[in-house]
Amino acid sequence: MDNQLSSIWQRALELLKDEVTEISYNTWIKTITPVKMSGNTIELGAPADFNRGILESRYSTLIQEAIKKASNKAYDIHFVVASSQNGSHDTVDSRRNTYAYDSNSVVSVLNPKYTFDTFVIGSSNQLAHAAALAVAEAPAQAYNPLFIYGGVGLGKTHLMHAIGHYVLEHNKNIKVLYVSSEKFTNELINAIKDDKNEAFRAKYRNIDILLIDDIQFIAGKERTQEEFFHTFNALYESNKQIIISSDKPPRDIATLEDRLRSRFEWGLQADIQPPDFETRIAILKKKAQLENIEINDDVYAFIADNIASNIRELEGALIRVIAYSSLVKTEITLDLAKEALKDIIATNKAKIINANLIIDVVARHFNLKPEDFKSKKRNREVAFPRQIAMYLCRELTDMSLPQIGAEFGGRDHTTVMHAFAKITESINNNYEVRRTVEELKRNISG
Repeated sequence: MDNQLSSIWQRALELLKDEVTEISYNTWIKTITPVKMSGNTIELGAPADFNRGILESRYSTLIQEAIKKASNKAYDIHFVVASSQNGSHDTVDSRRNTYAYDSNSVVSVLNPKYTFDTFVIGSSNQLAHAAALAVAEAPAQAYNPLFIYGGVGLGKTHLMHAIGHYVLEHNKNIKVLYVSSEKFTNELINAIKDDKNEAFRAKYRNIDILLIDDIQFIAGKERTQEEFFHTFNALYESNKQIIISSDKPPRDIATLEDRLRSRFEWGLQADIQPPDFETRIAILKKKAQLENIEINDDVYAFIADNIASNIRELEGALIRVIAYSSLVKTEITLDLAKEALKDIIATNKAKIINANLIIDVVARHFNLKPEDFKSKKRNREVAFPRQIAMYLCRELTDMSLPQIGAEFGGRDHTTVMHAFAKITESINNNYEVRRTVEELKRNISG
């Protein structure tokens, strides 16, 4: 990048800060990298194809005008996908937002702590955050439905509440309903019992935005799925925004009706993975900031290194350290943190990984029985998960190839070698397989 382009872009950024909200600036504009200038065209890099699409459709005119003002010359702009940046980006503002909503606009209570300003962005959640913000900025125009999925305690509920807050902050007359699928089911049961079906339907269909959490819990409940199917259709056909969360993507939710599965896949599916080390550090620092506590970096690093499963446990560990410090009336040091968390960390490290554990976790993920892995079944529904389990045994244990084969119904060591090679190739070439294997590793390691 030449100096002239760098200078123009820095001036354009200053202009753009005054044209968009802080959240939009940090989520979209700040991620742009000026690539090159050629004649009357400036090439700008976006971190991902998803970002490029948003920038082209929503911000290109604004950016072009800012560049014109910054350079006193009209340039065409062209977006490309640049190399993604590693590390986390903490866009958290130190101020705690408060919103005054019209009581008629909120059908359910939103958690005041769960806003976009308090959400720490990292590589593990960047897509989900960007998609959530896009939906909040333009309900029913960007992605409908938006389906956010990931493990427990990774920030799905935080993003859903953040959407509600953002929408209501910008339009207090919009009706937003946040509900868990369990509450939806219980209210449906009560409506049937009390003969109040019409009131139930009116509540869920006369809204502008539906945020429904943990949708996997309606799987297997025929009447609930029937009612939600019609609720979904009514909202979608009325151009209302639907945001859904789950612990897994639609295709992996067992006993979910196909007609619901297909509708959930109409829009965008965005996953959230456990935070990487840098993001865990950023989350801990933000939590300490909110608690008005100063902590040394070695304490953050110790907690982040030992608590890697999810954000909820990570923040819980920090609160435990703070509480322990208060009880013993001692400042927070690395030694104090080790003492406060010794039971938690000892439990995490004591877990023994063996073939039985791996088979159980993989079988549960694919809705199979452990016995299937030792059977002679060769259909893909069993063979592929079995190969993944063999691969994980090779990766996560010290077992030899013959020992692994013995755990899978006495199979030959060459079968294990073939399974390991095939899954390794799939991981390198198939994002979905790689994501599944990484998720299984985390579940096995606990």
